[in-house]
Amino acid sequence: MTDIPADRVDRFIPRSINPIKVGRVVIFSAEKRIRETTTILAENIPWTSVDLVSDPQSVNDYRAEMPIVFILDDTALPLVDIETVRSNNPDSVIVLVTANTFLQSSAPQPARERYPYSAQADLVFAYDSDTCAPALIIPAAVRAAEDLINIRQSGRIRRFVFLVVDDEPRWVSQFLPVLYSIIGQRAAVMIARTYEESLKFLFGTGDEDLIEDPGSETTGQGKDTVILITDLIFPRGDELDSDTGPDLIRLVTRHFPRIPIVIASKADEAEAFRSDCHILPKGDPGSLVELREYILDHAGIGDFLVLDEHGGVLFRITNIHEMYNVLCFAEWEGPEGKKFRDIFEAYGQRDAFSTWLYMHSYRELGDIIRPDRSQGLQLISFLKEHIEKEIQKLDTTPLIIGTEHVFTLHDLLATLKSVSQEVIQNLADNDVISSWLDWQGYSLLAEEVRPIHGSGENQRETIMNAIERRIHDYRIEG
Repeated sequence: MTDIPADRVDRFIPRSINPIKVGRVVIFSAEKRIRETTTILAENIPWTSVDLVSDPQSVNDYRAEMPIVFILDDTALPLVDIETVRSNNPDSVIVLVTANTFLQSSAPQPARERYPYSAQADLVFAYDSDTCAPALIIPAAVRAAEDLINIRQSGRIRRFVFLVVDDEPRWVSQFLPVLYSIIGQRAAVMIARTYEESLKFLFGTGDEDLIEDPGSETTGQGKDTVILITDLIFPRGDELDSDTGPDLIRLVTRHFPRIPIVIASKADEAEAFRSDCHILPKGDPGSLVELREYILDHAGIGDFLVLDEHGGVLFRITNIHEMYNVLCFAEWEGPEGKKFRDIFEAYGQRDAFSTWLYMHSYRELGDIIRPDRSQGLQLISFLKEHIEKEIQKLDTTPLIIGTEHVFTLHDLLATLKSVSQEVIQNLADNDVISSWLDWQGYSLLAEEVRPIHGSGENQRETIMNAIERRIHDYRIEG
């Protein structure tokens, strides 16, 4: 491995969006396709084990000394004593996967009135034989449950959250697997079905009258919210209210103007917000592809886009070196330099730099940059100074795997050949390899490696093959 004196070696600390991992999933369902998802869960969420049970008493008696998710269908949930289950398993989430078309398309209040058992679930998802097949929905449901456990229990830990506000389980079930495939483990997802739930998450209170003035500290997690994806019509209290979406958008725009807003709706009223929000025609063919592109470009996950006043792309930044070089343009004298300074000042006000840096594993740098509100040349100098310091650390900050210190792609390849599968499993489960690759500037390779879970030698070979291909590509490009 690369020989660097010990006193010059920094330690790479990977991000940890969900420090609490779901250790057990219990499935009680009469639906064969739901029961058959055990293999898929093992591939997608290998850090958890799955138990299939066949009677309600087994669920009632179940006790786990770990975070646990119960997957129940329409037949199973009414038979289970949920109060007992929760008492036995404090760190648990109850997930209803429903084939009932009324529950799939209904807000919580009418759903509870017609089918009271639905009120016992923490999360509700739809399944069918097409766009909501159990093989797609169940892994996303478990991941959403794990996110919920972490949001509930460790709300003060620095994280990024996608807030999704929609009262109909069917649409959320269609796009949630796509959303998780985009964000990997770089952010969590919070699902809210009512106005009050949304406010509680963002501001720490469900009562709009108790929300403090903009800029004041809240007990909510609005400061950690990366993007808001919301319908226009969802319940306030027990009634559907056509003003809930506009009121939520107004509050978010006022208190958290940095948060991009996606309106997922076909309602004509959405057009009134087109200048400030992205309009996504919910359910249209291609809408999920459009959502993917928007998230990559505007939530800090993909490239860092430098846009002109008309929305045209001036620069598409893929790594921290390119960010430093583009910042140099803002030091020019004359109107061109001022144009870039104005753009970067607006980006700083929206926390665009810190969000992108967090998403690409520059955690400490993001913390340094985020609270700064300087302007003009002072802002550019501040950003360049701290980004340059981070760049200088890249060659002296290894990925530590066992006793090995990995500094280069060749080091990484050699180490992955020699370490145990158990070590590789832990690295993959927690996105450690992809985090380090992102931090080093190998964003495309990080994207390729990030979704790889599974287990066994196939996992090792898949990761190694991706790295070998990228080494070959870089050699050609060089």
